[in-house]
Amino acid sequence: MRKPLLIGALALSLGFTESHAQQVYHFTKGWVATLPQRYGREAIYTDELVYQMHTKQLKTPGSDSEIKWQAIEADSTKRLRARMSSFRGSGGPAGPGITPGSLRGGIGGNGGYMYLTYTSPKAQTALLNIKGNSQVYVNGELHMGDPYSMGYLHLPVSLKKGLNEFYVRGLSITANLTFPEKPVLLNTDDLTLPSVIPGSANESLQGALVVLNTTTKELTGLQIKSTLAGQEVVTELPAIPALSFRKVAFGFNGSKATTPGKHDVQLTLLQQGKPIDQAKLSVEAMVSGASYSQTFVSSIDGSLQYYAVTPQIGGPRSQQSLFLSVHGAGVEASGQARAYKPKDWGTLVAATNRRPRGFNWEDWGRLDALEVLSIAKNRFQPDPQHVYLTGHSMGGHGTWFLGATYPDQWAGIAPCAGYPTLKEYGSADGLIPATSQDPMEQVLLQSGNQSDVLKLVSNYKPLGVYVLHGDADRTVPVTYARQMKKILGDFHPDFSYYEYPGGEHWFGDQSVDWKPLFDYFKWHQRPVDSTVTTIDFMTANPGISSTFRWASIQQQERPLQYSRIQLTRNQQGVSGRTENVALLKLVFTDVVANTPIRITLDSLNALSFTPKQAKDSVFLAKEGKQWAIRTAPGLDQKGPHRYGTFKDAFRNRMVFVYSTQGTPEENEWSRQKARFDAESWILPGQRSRGHHS
Repeated sequence: MRKPLLIGALALSLGFTESHAQQVYHFTKGWVATLPQRYGREAIYTDELVYQMHTKQLKTPGSDSEIKWQAIEADSTKRLRARMSSFRGSGGPAGPGITPGSLRGGIGGNGGYMYLTYTSPKAQTALLNIKGNSQVYVNGELHMGDPYSMGYLHLPVSLKKGLNEFYVRGLSITANLTFPEKPVLLNTDDLTLPSVIPGSANESLQGALVVLNTTTKELTGLQIKSTLAGQEVVTELPAIPALSFRKVAFGFNGSKATTPGKHDVQLTLLQQGKPIDQAKLSVEAMVSGASYSQTFVSSIDGSLQYYAVTPQIGGPRSQQSLFLSVHGAGVEASGQARAYKPKDWGTLVAATNRRPRGFNWEDWGRLDALEVLSIAKNRFQPDPQHVYLTGHSMGGHGTWFLGATYPDQWAGIAPCAGYPTLKEYGSADGLIPATSQDPMEQVLLQSGNQSDVLKLVSNYKPLGVYVLHGDADRTVPVTYARQMKKILGDFHPDFSYYEYPGGEHWFGDQSVDWKPLFDYFKWHQRPVDSTVTTIDFMTANPGISSTFRWASIQQQERPLQYSRIQLTRNQQGVSGRTENVALLKLVFTDVVANTPIRITLDSLNALSFTPKQAKDSVFLAKEGKQWAIRTAPGLDQKGPHRYGTFKDAFRNRMVFVYSTQGTPEENEWSRQKARFDAESWILPGQRSRGHHS
């Protein structure tokens, strides 16, 4: 039986300072208490404090609460820590552009609660900034937190006259309230910016920043005017919800930024043509051949994203190699790209995972990697047989995961200092449980089967695999690399393994830019589809991964369980075995039209398919003890395009809807929930948020 974890709660008092002509109140004293809860990498959470809050049993310090409170004070950095917690804040892991132990990008203590109070002299709006928390209740309303202490989450909150209460989940935090002089503000803490690239069309560049709305009304009709070296661009903005914020894209003209270095961009926020706020930021004009950043509008959700490039020596040329590099936790894609020296035989592209921590290269991180890969292929026109995947730390996991999930995309993969699967990699959040006695939790855990790459290792068979790991790594122990070495050694015909002597988690740029690794890549190429005569492919979710070369699992007999196809193609036809496959698609290329093809699966009845042209496809359905040829299913049927799970809804430019026709209490709850859901996506997903009535 799992023992309950101990968490803490703090009641805090505050002091204030002046900053940028605004009053800033810092919470510096408080109280701590322990209470049982179950959080971490779980499918179903239990939380005693929240239960008491919603059942109106929660009592504050100083009352007859069953919770025993203990005094606490902030340290010299204004950080509050729970004394009884062994957690001291691990900071950011080592990686390109990261200072080891830095609190920004590090892991906050999320296993506890803090109780903050502020007595306001009047009803007013403030900006709440907390670092190191996963969420916060403000007078009972739930808001998203900043678990990795990035510092750019400023929440507009409505304070009532008198006592205001804040319940914060987290055991190592800094917290303050800022009272802005203006009701609508441009905030430059969280920028997405491109580089100005020599020789490129720089007249229509795009960046993004956050607009804060501290008013109680939705704002429409806003514009941003950008000015760089006398060149002005005006951008229409979407609506900014009341008491909320939105990351918005703006255009600017970088054609006059011709000298390498930083160039100032002046931004003016306009409402009905009148200035209401201003901000200044810098963009960098790069020297020729240097790594740079490029922004793009994501087709996933319409937000502005970026990727970084280390260009090929001498400039890009078609039919060369392409390297996709996926970064580690806390690392920016721009820092990842700069860790590599330019190569004379290909271009390196680094995706973002949507954030320095983002999604562990799963979920939206996976989609971001695929979208950047597609953009890079269209832009650089590489040889399709020379596309490679590599990454470090969390990106090492991303390499294992993306390599197993899309094995037909790569000529070779090279995980560096990576853990293979989230289920077995412990962190501040703990391990993902393998199973549960709760039937509902069993169903939810099943939806994560695709994440368990140890069950998909046979998908690595057609790839070249190079494993690089420092033998003194304490962040991701080398035992993970040795685990994969043993597994691959049992079946893989072509993998290479190297432990760097004395290498810690990050031992300089050679932690990723390792010459033998790229030499290994150079020796490997991806076969063209027409030469692939055997397939051995597994998936747990066709909505994530359905296809290997000329075969595609369209539907499963048991959804979200592992499916496998082992097929052979020759002049006589196609034969092989399937497991947990209800509908299979086969694609034939370079065949003779009107010539029958024999298909035999699972040693059952033989089928004859006659292609009508040189490239044709057939759908095969398993019906009881036999296979049958069927027409293509409609788009309303399950398939790779719409397989589920519930997460699928979040890759379709979602908006969050709240009610306006219920009771005042119902409408307010609905609005608060929509706002929290929108906040929950902007921090990890870096999306342009919105919610609608």
